[in-house]
Amino acid sequence: MPRPLGELEDAVMTRVWKWNRPVTVREVLEDLQQERSIAYTTVMTVLDNLHQKGWVRREAEGRAYRYEAVSTRAAYAAALMNDAWSQSDNPAAALVAFFGMMSEEQRQALRDAVRIVQGPEETREAPAVRQQEPPEARQEENPGSARDADGR
Repeated sequence: MPRPLGELEDAVMTRVWKWNRPVTVREVLEDLQQERSIAYTTVMTVLDNLHQKGWVRREAEGRAYRYEAVSTRAAYAAALMNDAWSQSDNPAAALVAFFGMMSEEQRQALRDAVRIVQGPEETREAPAVRQQEPPEARQEENPGSARDADGR
């Protein structure tokens, strides 16, 4: 399971994911320098560390490397969410709390994602969720005490 990226690692990976192509240290450096002062060797070290951790693959190009993401940002986010969820002692409660934090747009995206994962057949064939009735409103489902349709 991936550990969360540090601030600088995330800034570097954001560019690699956004550009979606092999990148050089120089390209990442020049883009980062628009936001902060940073040294070439710092970016080179971060990309080397990301390579050692398995986040990027690299291919030699002359005396330098070109780096490319191993997986997508979506896969990274999913892995972090899965790890956090699996560490909960009450996964259902964790999901309820997480869903409660979501905006309406995020909840709609979640509904769309569930429909995609379920597929068209499962969505159509899925049984309706039965609303929970208060105990006093429910009849016992004991066949021995059930009456026939004519009252017997």
